[in-house]
Order: sequence, then C-alpha cells, then structure tokens
Amino acid sequence: MSDLAIKVKNLSKQYKIGVGKPRHDTLRDALTSAMYAPFRVAASIFNGRCSALSAQRSAPSDTIWALKDVSFDVRQGEVVGIIGRNGAGKSTLLKILSRITEPTTGRAEVYGRMGSLLEVGTGFHSELTGRENIYLNGAVLGMKKAEIDRKFDEIVAFSEVEKFIDTPVKRYSSGMYVRLAFAVAAHLEPEILIVDEVLAVGDTAFQKKCLGKMGSVAKEGRTVLFVSHNMPSIQSLCRRVLLLREGTIMMDGEPYVVISNYLSGGSDFKSAEVDLIKHPGRSHSQEPALRKAWVTNGNGVKSNCIRMGESLTVYFQFRCSRAIRNPAFGFEIADEQGRPVSSLNNLIAPSAKNTFESITGGIAYFHIPSIPLLPGVYTFSLSLVEGECDWVDCVEQAISVEVHPADVYGSGKIPDQRLGIVLVSGQITVKPEDAIVREDAAG
Repeated sequence: MSDLAIKVKNLSKQYKIGVGKPRHDTLRDALTSAMYAPFRVAASIFNGRCSALSAQRSAPSDTIWALKDVSFDVRQGEVVGIIGRNGAGKSTLLKILSRITEPTTGRAEVYGRMGSLLEVGTGFHSELTGRENIYLNGAVLGMKKAEIDRKFDEIVAFSEVEKFIDTPVKRYSSGMYVRLAFAVAAHLEPEILIVDEVLAVGDTAFQKKCLGKMGSVAKEGRTVLFVSHNMPSIQSLCRRVLLLREGTIMMDGEPYVVISNYLSGGSDFKSAEVDLIKHPGRSHSQEPALRKAWVTNGNGVKSNCIRMGESLTVYFQFRCSRAIRNPAFGFEIADEQGRPVSSLNNLIAPSAKNTFESITGGIAYFHIPSIPLLPGVYTFSLSLVEGECDWVDCVEQAISVEVHPADVYGSGKIPDQRLGIVLVSGQITVKPEDAIVREDAAG
C-alpha cells in the first residue's frame, strides 16, 4: 500500500436524466425555491392541478450509469493514459478522483497532493487576476507562499501570458486560460497530475510544450493520469493505458495493445462488411446517412485481409432524407495508433464518375490499385459533405483493413516496420568507383 498513488475500488456513478425534483446547487437556489414554494402550491390548488403536480414529482426519473464497478490501482511514478470514445466515462472518473463530484457507490483513495486540469478555468476565480489565481491555486494545494514565490516566474514564463498576468482571467481567451491553468497545475509540484483533453484548446506548439512538461514531471517520479483522443501522445507519454467503454474498464495494459483494440472497436476485424447505422464512431452528423461499408480484394471478393501491394476497394452505401448538393465523398486512412496516413475525396480528384449537382443515395467507393502500406491494421474513416464545408455524416474508424506481408521485392524480406509504414515502389542502383572512372574516361 505504501507505493500506491491512487486506489479505485468498485467505483460507480449514476446520473438522473429527465424531469425530476428540483436540485439546489447553491444556498441562493434553495432559499429562492423555499420563498416561492407557498405561492406555487397555492397556484396549483387554485388551478386544480395539485394531484397532477404530485404525480409528476413522484414519477421516477430515468437514470444512466456514467461509471459502473470500476476498479484499478496506480503506483507512484506511473504515467497512465485513459482513452475511450465520448461518453465512455473518462471525465466523470477524473472528476471523482479530483473530488469535484462524489461517486454513487464505491470509493477512490488518493495518496498525495493532486493538481488537476479538467476543463478550462478549473480552480480559477474569474474575477481574480492571473497572479492572484496562481497564489490561490498554490494555497489550495497546501503550498506556502515562499514555495509559490519560488515557482512564480517559471509559471508565468511557461504560460506566455506575462503581459496579462495582472488582468482578471475573465478577460483571457480560452487559449490563455488553458496556458496559465496548465502552467499552474504542472509547476506547483503536485505529487499526482491529472490532465483531461482540455489541452486540445491550445495551439500545436503549446500542446507539444505541455507534453514535454508532463514527460519531465513523469521522469521526476510523479504520477500522471492523462486523458486524450490523441493516440500518438498517449503512445509516447504513457507506459500503461486504460480503455473505458460505456462506463467500464474494457482493457488495462500496454499502450500499443490497448490503443489497437480501441481503434478497432468500431468494427469487426473478422468481418469485411460493417453496419454503420449505430456505429460508435459517428460524428459531425446531421443524420445517419452512411448505412454500411465493405471492402473487397483484387478479385472482387469481400475481404479485409489484403497482402502488401495488392489492390483493394473500400465501399460505403449512403441514403439521405434530402438531396445533397455538390456532394463530397471522403476516405481517410489511419494507422494502428490513429495517425493519419492519407486521405482522398472526389473534390480533390474529380471525374465524370464522381461529380454530381445533387444526390440522395447510392454507393461511393475508393479503389487503390496497389496498397502502399507495410503489414499492420489500418482504419478507414468515411464521410459525406455538402458543398465542401457542411457535414452531412461522418463515421470515424468505420472499417478496418489488415495488410499482410508479401514478398514484393523478391528478396523474401520486408522493410523494418519500426522505420515507417509506407511501401515504396522503386529501385536502388549502386555504381562502383572504377565504373564511374571508366564512364568519365569514355565520356
């Protein structure tokens, strides 16, 4: 137990949805409700609705379990990634660990001083300046003023908000807010650092800077919990990953294995055809226009197992409730870590066969004469867009393709997959020095 940083045991969190008895989040809400209660009752009796009101309030509300029987331990100095689709329970878990909300059942024990960055402005008072919020957060973490003084200049320099440090943070942009909030959370020496996807608000350079800082925090032996949809960041920073799905832990293990399972979760590797209607990867959707997807090999047979250099075709069937004008059909390939490999749509590569003024339904397909990828599992995200900018429907990681080794060079060997994933078609020629001399002499 002495080396534990976090212990979670049978943790569950239930939320009520729908109309129920009013919940008073503040003393002001409670007092206001109590003050007006006699008038509400009198009005109800006057209008003969007292029984209806009582029935409505006694009716049970629908409930959902954001977390269900979650258990895991985190050792001191571990860097743990938490991944899962939207609604999987990641943020709820971090809020419970950060003592922002209470669990319905179970318990979460935290051993050490914790700094957390869960959403823009967490722990900041909007009326206070950046300087005042630094000292406020330090005090909340239990630090003495002298300790905060020692770290102050480093925090301000990292956040890059020197000009505005004495400005109330309510006037900050979301990017400035996040920069200062992360700088405070990372530099005030918490023993446990919890960071949610909020870093996505910052620009690319700052995200890289934050990842570097979290890496250095981890090297100092402090514990880090990191939630992100950026799989390369999870892969590079974490040595262990938890996969949440519908409020439960589906996997807990090495990053490569867990991330691969997560990215394949929307489709069945053993099936070359996928129903897209209820696919969990749907996003940017006005309606579920994409109905199903399938893959065929060079022989026209449905199969998602392709050999290096072979041809394949990815199809998706679509049907819309209205005519889509100037439709764009998109196909994006990503590797096992979620990194984009390539993408194509009919606006980039137009032809008489893929250009329409309007369309309501049909089949779109992407034919690759020779797949230029090394062995591995790759996913295709599929999309339908109207007029270049209006999303109609998109399904991320809609269907998977597994590329198998093949002797494309005739040597019985394949390139080292650790050095890249692209299959390059070409030849290498070497000229000995004496041949060059002879050519120069003849020349």
